[in-house]
Amino acid sequence: MTIAYIAIFILSLLLPPAYFFYMEKEQRDPWLFGLFICISLTNLGYLLLSISQTVEFALFSNKLAYLGQVFVILCMFQIISRLCGIRLPKWVTLVLLCIAALMFALICTTGHLDWYYRSVTLSHANGASMLVKDYGPLHPAYLYYVLGYFAAMLFAIIVSLRKRHDGSVKLAGLMLVVVIGNIGMWLIEKFIPLNFEFLSISYLMSEFIFFFIYLLLQDYIRISDLPSPALVQSQAKSAVIFVDSSQRANRVESILSRLPENATLSARQMDVLEGILDGKSRKEIAADLHLSENTVKMHTSALYKVLGVNNRDDIFAMLSP
Repeated sequence: MTIAYIAIFILSLLLPPAYFFYMEKEQRDPWLFGLFICISLTNLGYLLLSISQTVEFALFSNKLAYLGQVFVILCMFQIISRLCGIRLPKWVTLVLLCIAALMFALICTTGHLDWYYRSVTLSHANGASMLVKDYGPLHPAYLYYVLGYFAAMLFAIIVSLRKRHDGSVKLAGLMLVVVIGNIGMWLIEKFIPLNFEFLSISYLMSEFIFFFIYLLLQDYIRISDLPSPALVQSQAKSAVIFVDSSQRANRVESILSRLPENATLSARQMDVLEGILDGKSRKEIAADLHLSENTVKMHTSALYKVLGVNNRDDIFAMLSP
């Protein structure tokens, strides 16, 4: 079993550099990177536990695994919320981080207080070490912590399905696989004695699925930013720009007149440009277009590349005579 833990740990270490290699800078999500790091910590804890020779080292390894798990569930929730277009206020994220820290602090009382574990002993089976635990009175707190997050993830996915955005059904299906798979594996390990931490495999599969989702989204943004032949034809035939105000129309027309040769803007890039020219924030533009802020950020980055600018100020500078 130790060999299996080593293989899983090595695979989890390969994902962070792959993420930086394949994902463009402006499309990287810090919560996804945090998920990769936390799962690597968890798998390292499982590996060290499997080779433990003393109760003290086994407890250290167990706490390391818990450190990753406590924040894995938080990262998953943040990722799913973003993919579902749900924008969490910063104070909510701060509260969730504090709750995670308190949960880990409770787990760290093991060996000092009998709140989480009353007692632990070290046993060996199939060439690996494992802890035999006698649970304390506050151990159910972790159960409520995990189930609460899974319930919140399922709620976010249901909300996403009700909005029926493009691709929401496919994304929701992939996210449901992640959530239900982890719920099932976690419950099996909780109530059925096993000699292997199958959550390590479940977490690794979750990483690959989220990585796959983000790669799909990256390709979707690239495709959606390419103007359709019909759009190019219509722009070539007509210089009329349909916007809500003549002032904005003049500004948009001025920007389009300065486009590099053979360069065009997609319909979504035009929407973002109009919002920028109206002085709206990314959050306001996202609300108007019924998109997530992360998606608007991707379209904005693509817009900057087409216009050859670095920020909003450069766009307004293009309007100067």
